Amino acid sequence: MRLSEGRMFYLANDDRPDRPHRFCWECGCDDTPRAATSCVRCGADLRTRRFLISVRWDTAGFEPYVAFFDKQLDHPGLVPPIDVFFQDGVLCSVTAWGGEGLMLDEGSPLSLDQVLALAQRATGMLAFLQANGVRLATLTRANFLVRRDGQYLLFDPEVAQVYDGPVPEAHRSIEVAHLGAILRRYTTVTASALHDFFLAAEEGRFASPFEFGRELEKLLADDLPEPPILAGAMSDVGLCRVLNEDNWGWACLQPGIYLYVVADGMGGHEAGEVASEMAVTTICRVARERLEGVPDPTDEQLENVLDEAFQAANNTIKEHSIRMGNDMGTTLVATLISHNRLALVANVGDSRGYLLRQRVLHQITRDHSLVARMVEQNRLTPEEARHHPHSNILLRTVGTERNVDIDIFRFELEPGDRLLLNSDGLWGEVEDEELEAILNTWSDPRVACRELIRAAHHGGGRDNITVLLINTPED
Repeated sequence: MRLSEGRMFYLANDDRPDRPHRFCWECGCDDTPRAATSCVRCGADLRTRRFLISVRWDTAGFEPYVAFFDKQLDHPGLVPPIDVFFQDGVLCSVTAWGGEGLMLDEGSPLSLDQVLALAQRATGMLAFLQANGVRLATLTRANFLVRRDGQYLLFDPEVAQVYDGPVPEAHRSIEVAHLGAILRRYTTVTASALHDFFLAAEEGRFASPFEFGRELEKLLADDLPEPPILAGAMSDVGLCRVLNEDNWGWACLQPGIYLYVVADGMGGHEAGEVASEMAVTTICRVARERLEGVPDPTDEQLENVLDEAFQAANNTIKEHSIRMGNDMGTTLVATLISHNRLALVANVGDSRGYLLRQRVLHQITRDHSLVARMVEQNRLTPEEARHHPHSNILLRTVGTERNVDIDIFRFELEPGDRLLLNSDGLWGEVEDEELEAILNTWSDPRVACRELIRAAHHGGGRDNITVLLINTPED
């Protein structure tokens, strides 16, 4: 079983030891004895088949999804459902499963070749769907399977509408914007030209998959070099939650100046995940805008930019919360790194920033929580605070009040330093000693992020888990 936003995935198979006969999926025969390996009617192989069953409960999407299924579309980049049925008021779609992974479980970034292959295949797939009258409501990482050979396949899409003819031209851009967001997330932050291209798609600058694909072909013709991998990131819903309210992001502000962000939203459905996404998007956008036309910014200018971007994220969320009439907020931790020399780490809430230097882990940030305050006052030990029933009470968050107080820490980087940003779903399940051991074992930031997520699962996985790891080059 795997949880995702708005859907639940189950793995199933057709091995039924409780039945004396086996079912043939080719001809529908139900008379073959269990011990037989082929159908008595058509001779088809009856080896055990496995399925990925998606369950969705948003009733607005039921009718268009069934209409999409009825089209029985065939495309090499699409894994179509083999059956759709209703059970207890939810819609279930069944997809044949051959051991593929979920893109949800992929860490970032992918290699340049993988990103471009995904971009090409997904663009062609979107154009095919639109030509066949299928308009998607959204497109997320949960809509992609990853084959063992590294190919990406679209499956179980969120369908907004099915037309008798092709999708009208006025409605062809939204899927491209969603695809741009996915591609940017999986592109290493050092590939600035590609990052900017996908950001343009995310902002709606391409009217259709055809227009996006045409510009993509120009990039492919340039034979882009493989950029260095300086950072890795991964977010996971955990083992107990249905909704992932965490978010993360990265941005190149200027050549050699990068911003990395992790946010842990709160407020429940349509609040926490909105707040965390808004925080990440706003802080990255505002920081880029503030540094435009500022050549060789000083350390003080960079700190001011980080502070202003933080405040902009805070006030944007607060204003949105007032308009929506709900209580939303988020923790936020970010680091701005300039030319592998200067690091600025800022935080509000209990998402943390750590520094690994000379194989020793140091916590940089201070938690703005009730139990952290009690530890400072010697009313609790750190171990008691970890398991205290009020450990989730925060004294400071982004978006709950205007003009929040922000802690900013400045220090010089040394070759080989590693910076870890994470939500409390990691440090709340994994002791610092184990974090240190994992970081000292795995040098590739993508692999290290996966191992950190795995450790949080072993610790209980009671919350969403987000990790972002930045390497400083050794030389």
